[in-house]
Amino acid sequence: MPRIIQCALAVCVSWPALHAQQPAASAHRPRVAVVRRTVDSLAKAFLAAGEAPGVSVVVIRGRDTLVSAGYGLADLENGVPATPRTMYRIGSITKQFTSASVMQLVESGQVELDESIGAYVPSLPARLHLVTVRQLLNHTSGIPSYTDVGPRWLKRIGEPMTPDTLVAFTTTDPFNFPPGTNWRYNNTGYVILGMLLEKVTGKPYAQYLDERLFKPLGLTQTTYCDNARIIPHRAQGYAKDGSGWRNAAFIDMSQPFSAGALCSTALDLAHWNQMLAGGRVVSAASYREMTTPSGAAAPKHYGFGLVADSLASHRLIEHGGGIPGFSTINAWFPDDSLSVTILPNAESAHPERLLNSIARVALGIPLDKPPQRVALSAAELARYSGQYAIQLPNGSTLQMKIWVDGDHLAAQATGQGPTVLIAYGHEVFGADFDPTVRFTFTLSAEHATKFTLAQEGATMNATRVDQR
Repeated sequence: MPRIIQCALAVCVSWPALHAQQPAASAHRPRVAVVRRTVDSLAKAFLAAGEAPGVSVVVIRGRDTLVSAGYGLADLENGVPATPRTMYRIGSITKQFTSASVMQLVESGQVELDESIGAYVPSLPARLHLVTVRQLLNHTSGIPSYTDVGPRWLKRIGEPMTPDTLVAFTTTDPFNFPPGTNWRYNNTGYVILGMLLEKVTGKPYAQYLDERLFKPLGLTQTTYCDNARIIPHRAQGYAKDGSGWRNAAFIDMSQPFSAGALCSTALDLAHWNQMLAGGRVVSAASYREMTTPSGAAAPKHYGFGLVADSLASHRLIEHGGGIPGFSTINAWFPDDSLSVTILPNAESAHPERLLNSIARVALGIPLDKPPQRVALSAAELARYSGQYAIQLPNGSTLQMKIWVDGDHLAAQATGQGPTVLIAYGHEVFGADFDPTVRFTFTLSAEHATKFTLAQEGATMNATRVDQR
């Protein structure tokens, strides 16, 4: 199931569209049996819809474990069932472990947030010394991300690489913006934070996290997910093509490094949520810093390796992760002491949808209802067909063809598969694979001249490039 605008990264953030205001939540807490039964149904429907071969789900409210279960298969070839203790690559959920480790050094006086990164990693190119530690933590540095450079990086994704090599991918690329003036998600920045940790502590990143976080906190199933080591209960990661599931592309796990190279279980991540929020990892002041977006990061709800959002008036702290074979999400509702962790083993999965539904169930909030579809005639559908150019956030354009296919519209972006568009009326269409997608067309003389495309919290504009 392709996205209309696919994430071009192997290590990327997930952006669930959860912050829209909803009706006030009910104060009623549903019974545990009701939550378990409903979550069981939702998870099975998630797999039945082809989201992933397997998924692990853990929901903990206070001291009560509401759900701790695995569904489907962690390994298709060997028929291994998914369980709450299945180990998944968690991708960019790693970033909160990196940021928490940096905040520990801030608390000990070894690092200052508003000091130049060059003070701690002097070997970095001179131009990067303009950037502060804070700007790396909240993605306002303007440093180009190595995962944004396309074939220059993608053709080498299977090679082992040092952090210096990863940084060197963008050494000659211009900054995206002057440091501190804007926001853009950036994996290079978190690789540099891993370098900072190694320089200041004198220990390899993986060893430092193991000694200072995993072992002291009892996170026995969280580890650096290198390729060669035997890791018990490790899930296999999958991608999907026209013939069904296939093994995901290989990535050497030295490449995501401190931006996305950890493996964990749904149970460990749920306990991590509780300990991080409860003062077991960093001080209350440091946690507020991590979960309070500021400056240019505030409009994006981004703190330090964590997104501060809300669902139906309930505060939410979350982060997702995408890496070959996996798309994951981990969430904490601080006012409800509620943790929800969803780990599928497919890179095309949309765990944020399942999070939305499961959180609503646990909070006693009605589930979302999909909009009503409308039927349009062939002549009405033809008003929207044509060739369009979509303006992407990085300044480039993506060509998309839209045409009438029987009784519906179809759309296909360059290099991606076709998808069915669903008419909702008033020039608005959705997509069959993603309920967050909305095409809103503008008509002139009975033909569309442009549209806006909203997907997972992002909005892009497109203009017609063919002639009517």
